Amino acid sequence: MKNERLIGAWRKILQMKPENPTIEICPGISRRTVANGETMYQMLATLAAGSRMPEHSHSQEQIVHILEGKMRLIVDGVPHELSNGDSFYLASNVPHGVETLSATRVLDTFSPPRKDYLAIDEKVRQEVL
Repeated sequence: MKNERLIGAWRKILQMKPENPTIEICPGISRRTVANGETMYQMLATLAAGSRMPEHSHSQEQIVHILEGKMRLIVDGVPHELSNGDSFYLASNVPHGVETLSATRVLDTFSPPRKDYLAIDEKVRQEVL
């Protein structure tokens, strides 16, 4: 029975949409949904050197892992330099922004899911059809 459940989970993984679009969040910063579930959402963000994500906040908790590059994370006005292999956690509704110091790729995980991003993904997919 346990193996059947694992196989069912594996099939669900294989059925995730490979056609998730790349969406520009702001100039020089784009994202692509990697995976999502009932309580989590994950995306790959690509940030051009010198790009900036203005200060913002959201209701989701967020964990960011720097895959490559170097960036300055500004939390409540305090800058923190981060690079390859670094990770950070942001609680819900904490004001934060980013300045990239070199071309950067990050893996972002949010909980609960970013329903706003999922809705944009679906809208773009429908426009392509």
